[in-house]
Amino acid sequence: MKITKVAVIGAGSMGRGIAQVSAQAGYQVALYDMNREALKQAFANIENMLGKAIERKKITEQQKADTLKRILTPASLKEACEDAQLIVEAVFENLEIKKKMFSELDSLASDNAILATNTSSLPITAIAAATKKPSRVIGIHFMNPVPLMKGVEVIPGLATSPDVTNAAMQFVESLGKIPAKAVDYPGFIASRILDVMLNEAVYAVMDGNDPADVDKAMKVCLNFPMGPLELIDLAGLDILLNVMETMQKELGDKYKPAPLLTKMVRAGYLGRKTGRGFFEYK
Repeated sequence: MKITKVAVIGAGSMGRGIAQVSAQAGYQVALYDMNREALKQAFANIENMLGKAIERKKITEQQKADTLKRILTPASLKEACEDAQLIVEAVFENLEIKKKMFSELDSLASDNAILATNTSSLPITAIAAATKKPSRVIGIHFMNPVPLMKGVEVIPGLATSPDVTNAAMQFVESLGKIPAKAVDYPGFIASRILDVMLNEAVYAVMDGNDPADVDKAMKVCLNFPMGPLELIDLAGLDILLNVMETMQKELGDKYKPAPLLTKMVRAGYLGRKTGRGFFEYK
């Protein structure tokens, strides 16, 4: 099946990034979110990202204009899914929310459409079980920020057909990105390894280390491009907490979230999106 239209459900940082790179690659994109204000903000962010790409001489003004023309913001989920060969869900990282969403997508999508989730940790097989066509469900886990990160995890569920897996791998490659196939266990590969390190950085702060010193040590001693606490603030402390709780439940207490992480999320210190996490943002 040839993919020409991609529907992206959810206009947060991941959804808008997926919409942008898909449109840049020549796909028609339907970006949908129940919150129309979120859609406006997403479109403005995409324009800004494309503008920065022009400044870096990565694209031309014409390429920017062509990309924006390919992104539509339909008023309903039904309209977004219509004629889409690939539907990518990028809503909140909660299994019950995603299962409910996939049940609805299953009723709206064409019989041959691929239903993909951008989850970073939740089991693909469990999400697929909420549909009548689990063979069409797969994980396509983009990294944040989507336009800049090359790697994408592709995660087949227990029932995912080989044809769907191959189509997902080819789609990722068509975006100029590099797919890595992962087994369907919580956290897959990237989150399972990275988030344990990020959680340990939170423990280092609990032990009395200054967040700036933790990040400085990792950057100057281990050549990290970004400190782990900066990265947590960028992704969202609530996202890290959700992933750690999922992995703890499925894989055991070695994935237990640091108590400070839980406390900060309860306080609403979620990182850049709230203006405060391990660092403060204007």
